[in-house]
Amino acid sequence: MAIEDKERLRIKRHRRVRAKVTGTSARPRLNVSRSIQHIYVQLIDDTTGHTLLAASTMDPDLRKALKSGGNVEAARVVGKLIAERGMEKGITTVVFDRGGYKYHGRIQALADAAREGGLVF
Repeated sequence: MAIEDKERLRIKRHRRVRAKVTGTSARPRLNVSRSIQHIYVQLIDDTTGHTLLAASTMDPDLRKALKSGGNVEAARVVGKLIAERGMEKGITTVVFDRGGYKYHGRIQALADAAREGGLVF
């Protein structure tokens, strides 16, 4: 299967999930996006269309601390970071949006770390 086909199918899955999952200011959407080298996560309020918080392996302090941004360990660190930032802002419950990616590997590690950090979903 060509990479373009895999990406097209992922986008199709993501659209199907997004039709059902929306975030509010009380319970924002935890959106995950990944590339080969990095992983990104945002807390989004879909009613206003604003990103409340964001974290990624591109953050300057994480770039220095991590050997690679595209592995499971980096995903765990980003998950803990978004949970800490969410707790500081008073956000405890979220709706998880895996972005059409399979729930294993980096996506699962990020979700587990966010749960350990105190986010409920």
